[in-house]
Amino acid sequence: MKKLRFIVSLTTDDNDYQIEQAQCAEDAARKLGVELQVIYADNDAITQSTQLLKAIQAEASHRPDAIVFEPVGGTALPQVARAAASAGIGWAILNRDANYAPELRKSSPAPVFVLTSDHLEIGRIQGRQIAALVPHGGAVLCIQGPGENSAAKDRTAGMQETKPANVHPTLLRAQWTEESSQKAVRSWLKLTTSRKAAIDLIAAQDDSMAIGARKAFEELPDETEKERWLSLPFLGCDGLPKTGQAWVKSGLLAATIFVPPNAGQAIEMFVEAFQRGKQPPERALTVPVSVPPLNELKRR
Repeated sequence: MKKLRFIVSLTTDDNDYQIEQAQCAEDAARKLGVELQVIYADNDAITQSTQLLKAIQAEASHRPDAIVFEPVGGTALPQVARAAASAGIGWAILNRDANYAPELRKSSPAPVFVLTSDHLEIGRIQGRQIAALVPHGGAVLCIQGPGENSAAKDRTAGMQETKPANVHPTLLRAQWTEESSQKAVRSWLKLTTSRKAAIDLIAAQDDSMAIGARKAFEELPDETEKERWLSLPFLGCDGLPKTGQAWVKSGLLAATIFVPPNAGQAIEMFVEAFQRGKQPPERALTVPVSVPPLNELKRR
């Protein structure tokens, strides 16, 4: 069997989870003897679409056998997916559902599948973490991912489902990066409404965004106000060992949610599918867990 060539397309190289995705993909490719190219879209859906179409439309000898990609925008690039299928290139969507996947699996000779984190469950876990940390209710500043992003929408829906009824969220938008979160919180702090808000907890949909929020509060000139904000519990998501989990141990975060990186698993699924000549399951889920466990958080 010829050496397989894969492309992994990720959203940005300025996010700890995306960096870990790249590392897991590279580890899997090395282990399985696959040639791998990792590309980043700089959080721009048009850039991502252009990069992938260029690879799909290359000469046959330079085309990848399969593409693993985590979408930047609100769609999972259906037109690019169809172009890949027409060229006989495998197509895996990470951390996003794609309603075109069943149709593509019927028409494509190559494997097509979705491998996603359970974003609703991630949100539900964060809602339970909020309940554990503000048991008597209160106000929460929630920093979400982009508005058109289905992962961000599902995480918010899950959180709303399990948070106590007497917890009232204020929602801000950021771009899954520390810098974007810092800017969003900095802008919010300039509003008169922020000064009146008696916030009890900060919950971000991503660990790096939680740290970005902390950095915005660290900029406050009034020491008393700064200390008040920084003394609140901060929640994140992704929970990678060197970032989120380390920040929980050091006290920068009260809790996070471990979301297993899945780019390496997608490569393993492709290799098995090519070897066996069969489609993998249409949709596979990874399982998130609270760090620390919820019962431990309640004891605090």
